[in-house]
Amino acid sequence: MGKWVNRQSLVTLLGVLLIYGIVQGSIFMDVLPPFVALTLIQICIYVILSSSLNLINGITGQFSIGHAGFMAIGGYLAAIVIVKFHGPLILALLIGALVSAVAGFLIGLPTLRLKGDYLAIATLGLGEIVRIIFLNTEYVGGASGFSVPKTINWTWAFWLTVLSILIIRNFINSTHGRACISIRENEIAADAMGINTTKYKIIAFTIGAFFAGLAGGIYANYMYIIQPMTFSFLKSFDILVMVVLGGLGSLTGSIVGAIVMTVASAALAGLPEWRLVITAVLLIVMMIFRPTGLLGTKEFSLSFLGKKGDKNAASKN
Repeated sequence: MGKWVNRQSLVTLLGVLLIYGIVQGSIFMDVLPPFVALTLIQICIYVILSSSLNLINGITGQFSIGHAGFMAIGGYLAAIVIVKFHGPLILALLIGALVSAVAGFLIGLPTLRLKGDYLAIATLGLGEIVRIIFLNTEYVGGASGFSVPKTINWTWAFWLTVLSILIIRNFINSTHGRACISIRENEIAADAMGINTTKYKIIAFTIGAFFAGLAGGIYANYMYIIQPMTFSFLKSFDILVMVVLGGLGSLTGSIVGAIVMTVASAALAGLPEWRLVITAVLLIVMMIFRPTGLLGTKEFSLSFLGKKGDKNAASKN
């Protein structure tokens, strides 16, 4: 078992290093078009957003559609630290993420007692409240937006994404993550077995808000300007679509869903009036033929390598 875990971890690490090296080399040699570079950074941002929302919606079984609100909090707080206080990037990202986590905790305390559609409406309303607050705050530019110097590059975005996925994955595989999964499967049974369901729902909600704030900080420090309309309820729906497309309950599904939707959106950038229509039609077809998403609740693994090795060893014997 130990050998297999090491083999899988090694292959994954090599794959991550290979992806980073290819893109970084292309940037260094100045052969990567700016539009492709922008799309790659957006993929990193949406991978963090979809993975953190999946922790709430897919793993814990709650229905939140206010993720853009936490993204806005993290983005604006990180921008304030950079622009107003001239703080370092890592401190700005950390403060933005922590404030988003605190907001998620405070919002989660009353709202997570709700279920289903009621929770969705509550989180949607709270996300809009956050947007309206920034819209009417002149300190951060109000409706005209807040200018932020570009301090994020591919290296920052990629490794923060890898770190986020690693932390979320380890949480899901821990006893706390198993408690969240039990709440998703049957909250009444989980409560009867002594699991503090409210506690674990709030923990998942807080962690999800933390990483949404981190993604917002990356976005703010890469796009030069942030505006309240960027964080409207449509952004929350975009993130939710990525989670559903990849598969509720699958972390690797969230990654695949974010990549597919971001690339599709970039490919349809020349058809803005048809982009939403085409995306909606594709999702309808997806829900008809694959309602559980691309991966369902399964995780992509390299187990086939181990099986192949076992078969080769058996044939030699």
